[in-house]
Amino acid sequence: MGSSSEDDYEISDSEIDEREAEVYEHLKSGDIKVKDREIYTCPFCRDKRKRDYSMHNLLQHATGVGSAANRQAKDKATHRALAKYLKDESARSSEPQSQLTMFIEPQNLRNRDDQFVWPWMGVLVNVPTEWKNGRQVGESGNRLKEQLSRFCPQKVIPLWNHRGHTGNAIVEFAKDWTGFKNALAFENHFEAEGYGKRDWKLKKYRGSEMFGWVARADDHRCQGPVGDHLRKNGDLKTVGDLESEGSRKTDKLVANLASQIEVKNRHVQELESKCNETTASLDRMMEQREQLLQNYNEEIRKIQQIARRHSQKIIDENQKLRSDLESKMQELDSRSKELDGLASQSDFDRRNLQQEKEKNKMKTKNLKMATVEQQKADENVLRLVEEHQREKQAALEKILKLQQQLDAKQKLELEIQQLQGKLEVMKHMPGEEDSESKKKIKELSEDLQDKLDEMEAMESLNQALVIKERKSNDELQNARKELIAGFKDLAVNRANIGIKRMGELDLKAFGMACRKGLSKEGEEVTSVLLCSKWEDEIRNPNWHPFRIVLIDGKETFHRGPAVLQVVPCYIGASDGHSLVQEVLSEADEKLQKLKEEHGEEIYGLVTKALVEINEYNPSGRYPVPELWNYKEGRKATLKEAVQHVIKQWRTHKRKR
Repeated sequence: MGSSSEDDYEISDSEIDEREAEVYEHLKSGDIKVKDREIYTCPFCRDKRKRDYSMHNLLQHATGVGSAANRQAKDKATHRALAKYLKDESARSSEPQSQLTMFIEPQNLRNRDDQFVWPWMGVLVNVPTEWKNGRQVGESGNRLKEQLSRFCPQKVIPLWNHRGHTGNAIVEFAKDWTGFKNALAFENHFEAEGYGKRDWKLKKYRGSEMFGWVARADDHRCQGPVGDHLRKNGDLKTVGDLESEGSRKTDKLVANLASQIEVKNRHVQELESKCNETTASLDRMMEQREQLLQNYNEEIRKIQQIARRHSQKIIDENQKLRSDLESKMQELDSRSKELDGLASQSDFDRRNLQQEKEKNKMKTKNLKMATVEQQKADENVLRLVEEHQREKQAALEKILKLQQQLDAKQKLELEIQQLQGKLEVMKHMPGEEDSESKKKIKELSEDLQDKLDEMEAMESLNQALVIKERKSNDELQNARKELIAGFKDLAVNRANIGIKRMGELDLKAFGMACRKGLSKEGEEVTSVLLCSKWEDEIRNPNWHPFRIVLIDGKETFHRGPAVLQVVPCYIGASDGHSLVQEVLSEADEKLQKLKEEHGEEIYGLVTKALVEINEYNPSGRYPVPELWNYKEGRKATLKEAVQHVIKQWRTHKRKR
């Protein structure tokens, strides 16, 4: 089927798709020929002068007619089918084409040395105008741009002079090869329609249709508004010049990128080296931590074994005492039986035996009472041992729990550090980021986020525990303060539990010590003056007779007059440090003089008060009240103080 067999009847717009499919099948089967040797023709435009096209020009022609609004439905359908067929043929073609020759046909670019106006521009002439209000007016640039939208112009500039619109316009395209392709398509469209540059020069009657072409050297040199605009806004360049310039830019870009890649590679190598060093250091730290933990657990086990052996020893001793008591009782019973047998011998002997039996009964009674007391003591010892075991177990469990939490936190921090290092290395790896690298980076990022969330949850839990412990400690301290205040108000005799002013001289003991070395006449006045003097010295903030020592007793430095309470603390054994604390300096001049003049007893009372005030109030240097267990000579626990108060209350209640 050739072009001469085409139907002449007209179709409606609703039948365009059906007609397009029918014509496409004829083109595909070869019934309609569009190519003769290397020359393409439009089989549906029999009345046009231009019948010879390149494949690209024919595709532009078919696309333009198929999308034109003023064409008949039959022409639209046939040209759309032709455009679809040519696109399929172009896709099946496997000839290698460069970036430029893919869209530039030889007949449009007859000579690679042809000079074009660059940036790419097109010339529109015979733009419709009319006389209005004393001057020529025509279509605006935006309106013309909409009409030429299929060629992707960046801007359409109408040219004006003192009389108004000149009927000419300049079409600006993009500065790249795509813009050049659109400019040639623009020119081919007008040539295919018979409104190109050659048609403009040959036609005498040009009608109302616009003519268009790509601006070249002759347009750049011509006189008039078109030439003036082109010379002002463009230069003449050949395609070869632009290709050379593009090649130079590409080579420069490639060189810069190669240099950047080399720098990145060196940076990545440095990061990998640092990451490996950090990983090795972390591994060593983890091994040291594991070794320290093992040593610590071994020491705990040794302490537990010693405590168990000590408790078993006490129990064995109590059992031995109980056995001795039972053997004594059995011996007395047998003696009583022997005495009963001899009772019948004489009255005198019976009286003596009766007295001896009475004595034996008293001894037996005392032994039974001693046995009962021993049992009570054994029960108390067992109960105390069990309580000590529970307290030790609770303390050990708490220590182990804290150790586990610290180990978990340190391990989590190490994992986070390792993940961050790996993620940084992955981000700086050279080359294109393929799907596998992106997947690894995504997995590392997700793992890092999970670890950070776990770290945040652990920090929140630790913070909550710290707040809870601080609150409990505050409550205990407040309760202790209330008990101290309550004990102050109680007017009771000296009991096992009471209030002691820490850092204050014991006036009674101090007076008794002074009387030993003084005569009775002046002992009272001298004792009061001496006691007052040393109370002032104890409260003097400029006197600080203490020095700092390590746990093994090695002295580090002496303290000057400034007051500073050092809290004993452990520093990592790997750093060569240990527990430090303040001890009284025996080399102090005042203390030596006190010892020489007044003896060991007064010296001991003063140093005891100094140690107490340095422990309880080193900055204020005034006595502080404290709950005290006078029976055992130590600080009373909150439990002991409460039990003492309850006992006093019950005694007072019974008296009422």
